[in-house]
Amino acid sequence: MNASTLMQSRSGWTIAQWQQAYAAGAAPRELLASFLELDAKDNAWIARLDAARLDAQLADLARRLDEAGGDLARLPLYGVPFAIKDNIDAAGWPTTAGCPEFAFHPERDATVVARLRAAGAILVGKTNLDQFATGLVGTRSPYGAVANSFDPAYVSGGSSSGSASVVARGLAVFSLGTDTAGSGRVPAGFNNLVGLKPTRGWLSNAGVVPACRTLDCVSVFALTVDDASLVAEIAGGHDAADPYSRQRPASARPWPRAPRVAVPAQPEFYGDEQARRAFEQSVRDLRALGAEVEPIDFTAFTELAGLLYQGPWVAERFCAVESLWREKPDAIHPVVRSIVEQASRYSATDTFRAEYRRAELAAAINQVLAGYDALVVPTSPSIYTIEQLQADPITLNTRLGYYTNFANLADLSALALPAGMREDGLPVGITLIGLAWQDAALAAFGRVWQASRGLPLGATGAPLPVSKKHSAAAQAGTIRVAVVGAHLTGMPLNHQLTSRGAVLAEQTATAPHYRLYALANTTPPKPGLVHMGEGASIVVELWDVPAAAFGSFVAEVPGPLGIGTLELADGRQVKGFICEPRALQDARDITEFGGWRAYIASLAKTAAR
Repeated sequence: MNASTLMQSRSGWTIAQWQQAYAAGAAPRELLASFLELDAKDNAWIARLDAARLDAQLADLARRLDEAGGDLARLPLYGVPFAIKDNIDAAGWPTTAGCPEFAFHPERDATVVARLRAAGAILVGKTNLDQFATGLVGTRSPYGAVANSFDPAYVSGGSSSGSASVVARGLAVFSLGTDTAGSGRVPAGFNNLVGLKPTRGWLSNAGVVPACRTLDCVSVFALTVDDASLVAEIAGGHDAADPYSRQRPASARPWPRAPRVAVPAQPEFYGDEQARRAFEQSVRDLRALGAEVEPIDFTAFTELAGLLYQGPWVAERFCAVESLWREKPDAIHPVVRSIVEQASRYSATDTFRAEYRRAELAAAINQVLAGYDALVVPTSPSIYTIEQLQADPITLNTRLGYYTNFANLADLSALALPAGMREDGLPVGITLIGLAWQDAALAAFGRVWQASRGLPLGATGAPLPVSKKHSAAAQAGTIRVAVVGAHLTGMPLNHQLTSRGAVLAEQTATAPHYRLYALANTTPPKPGLVHMGEGASIVVELWDVPAAAFGSFVAEVPGPLGIGTLELADGRQVKGFICEPRALQDARDITEFGGWRAYIASLAKTAAR
C-alpha cells in the first residue's frame, strides 16, 4: 500500500482512533510516514514535514514514552499528527506569518506547541494564512488563495485558511489557528469543522506573531467537539511568558438541561437566502433539543464589531508590522497594507475614546448575555467565491465578520459548530457564544448538537464516531432506555422513571431514520416514534432504569406504544419507545419539530396567541 493510500485510509480519524491504533501496537513511523508525501502544490501548506523533522520528533516521542514508563495514557496525543498556522512558532520550522520577507527561525516552540508536543503530538506542517492574520477570507497571501474544501471556487475563510483546509481534508487530525476577529470560526463554518475560540488568556500567545496583541486568541480546529476540547485542555493554562495570560477560575456555571439561548432578532444575511433558511432550520433544531430560544436586540453587538476595523485597533496591527513597513513596505500584501496604514488616522485621544465606548458596549453585551446560557448566531452571514473576494476585498471581508468581530472585544468565549449543508452543497455553521470561561459549558452542549446532526466529518466523508463523553454503558444493574415524549424531563409521565430510581444519563438524538407523530386521543398527549427509510434525527433522553424495576415500567406502557430497539445518531443501539403503524392513521406527522418538547412548545405559543 503506497503512502497516498495509507493516508486516505486514515482520513477522518479522530484522536481516539489514533489512540486505538497505537494501543493495538501500530508504530508511529508506520502511521506517520505518509505525511512525508504531502502535496508540494497544495497551497494550504507553507512548510511540510520532511524526513529530518520526522526523525527528530520520533526520537523525542520515544524519549517521552520511556519517561512515562511506556504508559500511553500519560501521552494523550501520542503520535497524533497536527498542523499549526504559520504565525505560531515551532523550533526547527520557519515562521513567515504569510510574508516570506518577514520569515525567521525561532529557537523554541510557542507555549501551546510545546505543550502539545509534550503530550506526544507530531507536527506535520505549517499552514497558509491571510498575511499577518489580517482578514477573514484566506485570499490575502503571497502563497495563493486557499480554496474551500467542498468547492474550490469558494474561499476557505481566513485568516486561518490553511489550518481549516488541512483538517477538513483529513491531512491533520487537528490544527491551531488564531482568532482576533473570527479567524478561528469563519473557516470552521466554511469547511464543516468545529472551531474553538477560547476565552482570551486561556491559551498562551507566547511565541505567536501578534495581530492585535490585546485581543488575540490561539484557536483550535478539529473534526469533533471532543477533539477540540481535549486539545484546548492540553494546550491551555496560565503561562508566565505571556503577560495577557489569565488563570482559569476553578469552576464555571454549567448549563441547565433546557438551556436558554438568545438569537439576533433581525439576523443579517446580505441577501443570501440559502444562509437564512439554514439558520432558521438551526433555530428549529435548537428548540427540538429542548433549548428555549429568544430573540434579542443585536445593535450593541454590531456597533462593537464595527470598532475593530473602523477604530484605532488597526494601530495595534500596525505595531506588529511597523519595522517591515518602514524597511520593505512592498513586501506587505496590498490589501493588508491598506488596512494597517489606517493607523495614521487615529490619535491617542481617539484610542481612549474608542476604548471607553468599547467598555460601555462590552458591559451592555455581558449584561444581556448574563440572562442567557449562550448567544447563537450564524457563523457567517454568507460565503463568497475567491473571484468575488479579490474583486471587492474590503466590503465582503467586513460582511464575514458581522457575527464574529465583537467576541474578543467583549471578552466572550465561542464555539463554531457544523450545522448542515446548503442547497448548493456548501457547509453552513452556527456559533455558540458565551461569557468568559464558559468554554466547557459550550462544549458540553456542542457535543449534543453535533451528535444530533450526524454529519460526516469535515470533507472526509467519515462518519461521526461515538463520543467518549457519551459512550459509557448503562450503570451496572440498569437498562438504558430512550424516551421521546411524555416521559421526558418535566413531562407528565416522567415520574414513572424517577419513582423507580431511574437516572438521566444524557440527552441525544436518534439516527436520521425516524418520523415522529402526535398520536390522537391519548391522555396525557403522547408521540409515536416510527423507523422509516426517509426520516430525521429526533431528540431523546437516555435514562438508566434499575433492572429490577424495568418490568414494572414496561407494564405501564400502553398500546399502541411499546419498547423496542432504537438507533442513535452516533451509532449506538438502546432500548426505547416505538409505535405500532396502526396508530398513525389519525396521527399528525410532527417530524419537522425534531422532538416532542419543541412540538408541545409550539402548541403553547399558538394557544397564547
